Amino acid sequence: MHTYLPFLLAMIAAIVLLNTLANKLKIAYPILLVVAGLLIGFFPGLPILRINPDLIFFIFLPPLLFEASWNVSLKEMKRWWRIIGSFAFLVVFFTALSVAVVAHHFIPGFTLALGFLLGGIVSPPDAVSTGAITKFVKIPKTTAAILEGESLLNDASSLIIFRFALIAVGTGQFIWQEAALSFLWMLTGGAGIGLLLAWIFVQAHKRLPLDAPSNIALTIIEPYFMYWLAEQFHCSGVLAVVSGGLFLSAKRLIFFNSASRIQSSSVWDSFVFILNGVVFLIIGLELPEIVEGLRQKGIPLSSAIASGILVTAVLVAARIISSYAALIATYIFRPGVMPRASSNRRRWLMPMLLGWTGMRGVVSLAAALAIPITLDNGTAFPQRNLILFITFIVILLTLLVQGLTLPVIIERTGLFEGVVEEESEEASRHKMKQGLKEHVYQFLKDKYETDESGNAGLQKFLKQWEERAKATDDNWMNEKTKKIFVELLETQRQYLTELNKDPKIDEAIIRQQLYQIDLEEERLKII
Repeated sequence: MHTYLPFLLAMIAAIVLLNTLANKLKIAYPILLVVAGLLIGFFPGLPILRINPDLIFFIFLPPLLFEASWNVSLKEMKRWWRIIGSFAFLVVFFTALSVAVVAHHFIPGFTLALGFLLGGIVSPPDAVSTGAITKFVKIPKTTAAILEGESLLNDASSLIIFRFALIAVGTGQFIWQEAALSFLWMLTGGAGIGLLLAWIFVQAHKRLPLDAPSNIALTIIEPYFMYWLAEQFHCSGVLAVVSGGLFLSAKRLIFFNSASRIQSSSVWDSFVFILNGVVFLIIGLELPEIVEGLRQKGIPLSSAIASGILVTAVLVAARIISSYAALIATYIFRPGVMPRASSNRRRWLMPMLLGWTGMRGVVSLAAALAIPITLDNGTAFPQRNLILFITFIVILLTLLVQGLTLPVIIERTGLFEGVVEEESEEASRHKMKQGLKEHVYQFLKDKYETDESGNAGLQKFLKQWEERAKATDDNWMNEKTKKIFVELLETQRQYLTELNKDPKIDEAIIRQQLYQIDLEEERLKII
């Protein structure tokens, strides 16, 4: 423990410094972390990090998926469910199948089952990598919503493929009928368990006298419990966490007070940032041991690198082909739901962009590291080191090649210049604020018009409430006006919740305003 602790603390410090450097250079921080881990891994004398394969999923995946589902826009997911569903399930299966066929035919020693195992590992794009890269360029909210929604669900589908492939490798057989029933149970059982537990947690948050730290502590254990219980029933733990996280996110205004919402945002941002950083550093730190394992198995390094490049090319080609297939199918069968674009040229270039956003990262590494070292009969797991090395090459190439070129391609091609959005962000923000002012004024007039005479605080609400944060004199804020103030904040939340049902309003803007209202309520407590 004393050997690892200074090393782990140094890793966190390195993550912070590398993230700062990445922001200054306007480079996605996963790129620098992977490269830094690779360089550090070859330093002599460093301790070798070994994580139990049975624990790798449980340590990293639940909180990362929970945080992503907490922040994704459920409204946008519902709106674009067809294309999100096709990318999360059909495209992932097509990608895994393509990798399996190519690996079986061109990589020595790979059976079809091992090919599917590798395909399940490398098929899901990484949301963290994509989000970190696209934050330096402006992309339409439609594209962002599709990428976010896809990233939540494709992890579940790819890990289901991974699990079935592990069984096929271990037993040497694969029964389609049993697999189909198991697949159905994993989907429905996982989602059902996640929703049931999420409802129970909502009741706990509402009924127990929890303060903000207690609420946040409970949210940290929730994804782990959802994942663990679903796995005990042989369901998809990933789907349990995603469905439960979406349910809790939709109910956050009901069971969280303003202090809990504000503080939880900071805590979870820091927690997930450290987890992601550790995983990306591990990717690089693991490489020297993987290379040594290849050498012991007599696999030439050049051959392993060539296999990694081949699989990467298959992944990129499969995603681009799938993107164009989805666009053509939508154009033929559902032209009314196609994303808008300023020209046909840009519409037909969009699938190329979606295909080029398939960077791999955390989930692929976690899946690769979760491969057992030995089979049930005690023999070494076949091609484990080669699968790990190919996964590393895929992550490295997609982060470096696609990650570094994607912002340049978007800027130089002007792909999103003049893209037709249904309503601009500025227009949505103006509409929301104007509606809020009218709603609050009408609320005050309807409820407190008879109390206005002689009440200086209420008169100030009616005339200058939108400038209350700038007011230097807080003596008018007595207990009665403070109570009215709280009512105003709550009615604004209700108004924004209803406004969010408008498909033209960006949910991110609604959430920003809700956060401002929470800050206003906390400010009120110290007046």
